[in-house]
Amino acid sequence: MQIKTPDIGVDKATVAEILIKVGDTVAVDDSLVLLESDKASVEVPSTSAGVVKSILVNQGDEVTEGVALIELESEDASNTVTEIQQADASQKTSENTPTSLPDQEIMQELASYQPSTSQTSTSSSIVEVQVPDIGVEKALVGEILVQVGDVIDVDQSIVVVESDKATVEVPSSVSGIVESVEVHEGDTVKEGVVLIKVKVAGTTQAKTAVEAPKAETVHAAVAKSEPVAEAVPAQSGAIEITVPDLGVDKATVAEILVKVGDTVEADQSIIVVESDKATVEVPSSTAGVIKAIHVELGQSVSQGVALVTIEGKVKAAAQAAPAAKAEAKPEAAPAKSAPVVQAQAPVVASGSDKLTKEQSAANAKVYAGPAVRKLARELGVVLSQVKASGAHDRLMKEDVFAYVKTRLTTPQAAPVAQAVAQVSGLPKLPDFSAFGGTEEKAMTRLQQVSVPQLSLNNFIPQVTQFDAADITELEAWRGELKGNFKKEGISLTILAFIAKALAHLLKEEPYFAGHLADDQKSVLLRNEIHMGIAVATPDGLTVPVLRNPDQKSIKQIAIELGELSKKAREKKLSPKDLQGANFTITSLGSIGGTAFTPLVNWPQVAILGISPATMQPVWNGEGFDPRLMLPLSLSYDHRVINGADAARFTHKLTKLLADIRTLLL
Repeated sequence: MQIKTPDIGVDKATVAEILIKVGDTVAVDDSLVLLESDKASVEVPSTSAGVVKSILVNQGDEVTEGVALIELESEDASNTVTEIQQADASQKTSENTPTSLPDQEIMQELASYQPSTSQTSTSSSIVEVQVPDIGVEKALVGEILVQVGDVIDVDQSIVVVESDKATVEVPSSVSGIVESVEVHEGDTVKEGVVLIKVKVAGTTQAKTAVEAPKAETVHAAVAKSEPVAEAVPAQSGAIEITVPDLGVDKATVAEILVKVGDTVEADQSIIVVESDKATVEVPSSTAGVIKAIHVELGQSVSQGVALVTIEGKVKAAAQAAPAAKAEAKPEAAPAKSAPVVQAQAPVVASGSDKLTKEQSAANAKVYAGPAVRKLARELGVVLSQVKASGAHDRLMKEDVFAYVKTRLTTPQAAPVAQAVAQVSGLPKLPDFSAFGGTEEKAMTRLQQVSVPQLSLNNFIPQVTQFDAADITELEAWRGELKGNFKKEGISLTILAFIAKALAHLLKEEPYFAGHLADDQKSVLLRNEIHMGIAVATPDGLTVPVLRNPDQKSIKQIAIELGELSKKAREKKLSPKDLQGANFTITSLGSIGGTAFTPLVNWPQVAILGISPATMQPVWNGEGFDPRLMLPLSLSYDHRVINGADAARFTHKLTKLLADIRTLLL
């Protein structure tokens, strides 16, 4: 008896591990082979008990549905015969039964049998495709990839859903024509919610047969050649939680939140990993007990690496019997898949990756889904060079294809600075051993990943414009408001007012929130304001993004600033929290200093630095008045912004801060 590859929902998979050896005795539902695809890892179970006679595949082989994996010798002598022997036995039995046709004649009759309209009718039915278990309670519909009337195949991505953990493309479980789309972009969905309805073609067979004796004979023959599928009760199963797709090659284990023996719930955070982009909490995909922890603090891990093993409750799928080979289309499809024991998809084979490590690091900073990233790796596209057309600057597959087409059809321009530049022009350090020696101390990870980004400033002709705003009245008003804000748990800082004033001004002066095009012949003006807010943490400076401050009240801005600062200090910022800014504010608060020259954060063209406010004598025409003056430092890319424009910008900002009521005019 041969155990074959079941329908695992993809065209092909790779043999990742062979879990048994020749001579082993296996029981029904014992795992035999581990298969990996770009979607998931699946253990193929045995559909029968017996002894492994031979292994028909090798580790690394690519297999498809129906490919023989294992040859099994059944323990029951009556069932150890091959398919040919079974046919012979059935034929002998049928010869002793005059009312039955021989198996060969039955199969011939089945092959030539044409059912009448009353017996079989071809019809179409509507199938609902629902949100699968994505490991979280709810998610947002980020993108709808199909529309009514589209012809789709099984495993084709139909909807992109986003949670605070990851971005997931939901595949179709059926092939057919999209009848209706039941959700909209931005909708909140959870497991079981209907996404689309698909019209599929099907065959409805009549229950009654015209010739009862022949039908009985057919069913008898099938019963002899097919074992009956039995439902397997729920059983304990070991589930590995692995590193998800962080969009980077590797990450570091920053914190282990559980220990062996702990009981965890589904979606409970178990491990904190730090990537070049952010700190991410990896949740458990199931409830259970921690049986093993496979990583240590500080260990470097990549996508697919096992973090912990959890003993949970899983339901084994009923094993459907293999259909008779002579039948063109079996009545019942085989079991969809074996129990999935890994929570994340494996890493894509490096052979298809056409990008360097530097280019992959640049891709990691771009907002795109797993399928788009895979396509970029296969085509050798640096995503940071592709113009995004999706919501919130999300890259689509169409954007990648359009970029490739443009590159193939237009002459290549002169090379520009790469997205990640190395520090150039500096010689090696001298030997300090004659001067007391040195002690090497590693920089924090945040400092290390900031070096390439800060080095890009070498290519920007930067100028800084200094000014000072009279915030005496603004500070007095803030003092009146902050008491009531504090009762609500809200910290009202001067930064909330500055962010609101800047957002208003950037709508009037869009060049300060734009980007210099790659050809350096035009400026890309953004349709929305997303403001980076520099936050000091023990590990270094990080810049989360305040979304659309021009559309929010000062109270809303104050609340979000507090939340972003807290997430930054607790290392809970997601990659999306750090992306998409087109202007940055950096503040020294009350640390000290009178002015400084902040570095423009490429690809932005301007950044505002704020120094501590001080009481200063200001001439009013007759005498000096004590006024609270706030120093401002506006650094800008001189290729995009002229000095006169920068001076006007800071002057307008000082007027807004001096009388915040002008925002209402």
